[in-house]
Amino acid sequence: MSAPAQSALILGATGATGKHLLAQLLASPHFSRVGEYGRRVSSLEGRESEAARGKLEQKVIDFENLGESGMKEGKWDVVFVTLGTTRASAGSAAAFEKIDREYVVNAAKEAKTDDPEHKQRIVYLSSSGANASSPFLYPRSKGLTELALARLGYADTIVFQPGFLRGAERPDKRVAETVFGYITGAMSHFSPSVEIEVPLLAKSILDAGRLGTSSLPASIGATKAGADNAWYTIIGNRGAGVLGRE
Repeated sequence: MSAPAQSALILGATGATGKHLLAQLLASPHFSRVGEYGRRVSSLEGRESEAARGKLEQKVIDFENLGESGMKEGKWDVVFVTLGTTRASAGSAAAFEKIDREYVVNAAKEAKTDDPEHKQRIVYLSSSGANASSPFLYPRSKGLTELALARLGYADTIVFQPGFLRGAERPDKRVAETVFGYITGAMSHFSPSVEIEVPLLAKSILDAGRLGTSSLPASIGATKAGADNAWYTIIGNRGAGVLGRE
């Protein structure tokens, strides 16, 4: 007997990983309704089938006025968050944290239904090395975001901590990222924990959202983090690769 179809909301669908995740959600028969909400939305450019476009709901929202977004009324089964930025793109440390953490947490809070009978799942794309106690801006922001999402009260919180994103398509060319890619490419011959192809990561994120923590295969080595009533599941780079190939 097949599992019942689910609805999915994606925040950050225009990003390097989000664009692949959106395409896979639209192609998946498991998700019957897909919402793409963001500061801007994707141009499908005729690549998706008519049926896929028919199940997509797109809406431009103001992250400073989420009460008007209508996300809560969507009663989404799975909320996927691939929203994020860099300090360079944001322009300052304060602006980075506002987008990377405040926008993410507030949007996830707004997407959570008030119906206690509706058990929702949230899947967040974080980063390897995320640590709320880190002295460095980027891993600290990711770590704090993970903890804040876990405290929102979703029935299931899953966090991905991938390594270098191989094949990420970005509007801005990052020289350091290109050089680092050569390094991780060489290292990947010796360890599966340093990089992952973006389409494979997107598939893994979709599968985790579909399966939920309780149905994840033991082979991916998922771990538990958090505290008190704010526990969440972490899937590292190697686990993401294994799950994406299942």
